[in-house]
Amino acid sequence: MTTHAPRAAQTVTLPVSLDEAVAALSAMPAAVPVAGGTDLMAAVNSGLLRPAALVGLGRISEIRGWQYLDGHALLGAGLTHARMGRPDFAALIPALAAAARAAGPPQIRNAGTLGGNIVTAAPTGDALPVLAALEATLIIAGPEGARREIPVSHLLAGIEMLRPGELVGFVRVPLLHAPQTFLKATGRTGPGRAIASVALVLDPARRGVRCAVGAVAPMPLRPLEAERWIAGLIDWDGDRSVAPEACTAFGEYVAAACIPDPAPAPGTSGEGGEGAEPAAEPPALPPAALHLRRTVAALARRALGRALA
Repeated sequence: MTTHAPRAAQTVTLPVSLDEAVAALSAMPAAVPVAGGTDLMAAVNSGLLRPAALVGLGRISEIRGWQYLDGHALLGAGLTHARMGRPDFAALIPALAAAARAAGPPQIRNAGTLGGNIVTAAPTGDALPVLAALEATLIIAGPEGARREIPVSHLLAGIEMLRPGELVGFVRVPLLHAPQTFLKATGRTGPGRAIASVALVLDPARRGVRCAVGAVAPMPLRPLEAERWIAGLIDWDGDRSVAPEACTAFGEYVAAACIPDPAPAPGTSGEGGEGAEPAAEPPALPPAALHLRRTVAALARRALGRALA
């Protein structure tokens, strides 16, 4: 008989500061950082990952809290979903707190961290569309005390990547002091992985609406044209209301932008002279994609309605 049990890591390092963790990763390029381990250990247990060394981040107190800084909240990457779901944090960033509470069962929320959600970058990560809608930035810790800041969307899209020895230390989130919502749909009742999620925030100072759709693509999608369209209909100087028909149209706009119709096959544009073959019907979305589009439309419509209520 053979066994597929994963081989244990050869070295486990437990630093107590961010710079110590960076130094450990720099000294051991094959090492893998681990915080809550909810995604890492699933990969290890399934045999997809065999780390030669681990750098544990659980003892680094500086990344397990948050502070106010120049109109922003500076969130430690080690914040757990359970901590972000508490009422004091919900008063600070309601949409992120809602995403944290929806992240899974208690054992996942107690262990999983904000930084892990970002670095793993799973399409179903509940925090990711919220951070995209808030236009959050990441503070990256590097060797010899270096720090650099990048938009979270750049990391998720692969525009900028973590360099050897670097760690996500903090997440800088603007405090908008305005309504914001997070909604998600799962394939079952109760906590579960999202099949679609929507984060929506209002930005009254800039008279803008920011929306991000998660789980339907490898990274959160921002329907920018839909954002600009609905922002132009909101009565920012009054009660911030829009007609119910506008909410419905916004949901459809967002869904069509994120799950577009299939492109027509070459030669079916309908152009041609007399006697030309009639244009073929444009290809229809498969039933599963059509259902997903309807789900996104409903989530976006409800998210906007709740934010404006």
